[in-house]
Amino acid sequence: MDQKQFEKIVDNQTPKAPLFVNILKAFLVGGIICTIGQLITLFYIRFFPFTERTAANPTVATMVFIAMILTGTGLYKKISQFGGAGSAVPVTGFGNAVISASIEHKSEGYVLGIGGNMFKLAGSVIVFGVLSAFFVALIKTILVKMGVISW
Repeated sequence: MDQKQFEKIVDNQTPKAPLFVNILKAFLVGGIICTIGQLITLFYIRFFPFTERTAANPTVATMVFIAMILTGTGLYKKISQFGGAGSAVPVTGFGNAVISASIEHKSEGYVLGIGGNMFKLAGSVIVFGVLSAFFVALIKTILVKMGVISW
């Protein structure tokens, strides 16, 4: 049996994923998470001295914290199983990744297990997030200096 025959057998035996239903679930879950984030932003603007611009940081921190709590209780896993990428794409996916790695390695101890593996999955998000933020800021600074855009 060659590779093409094997791939044909695998394709015939593999159940087809309900693509439209999965997309709809991801859209709904991601939309609900983003709506909750917007409500938290409006809460910070209404009850604290934040503007739309300054409410972003506490909103992100709150959303990550909520995702961490939900991951610790096992609820985020159920949300992820239902919503797929819809739960991974928003900032809550970052909180889930941090806590999931910690929970997975807690038997190895606090320092080597939890501390050493906490950012294993999320480390690349931090590195590439900081790197991309640097380049965006650099490009914006160059465009401002050239007079293309105003600060």
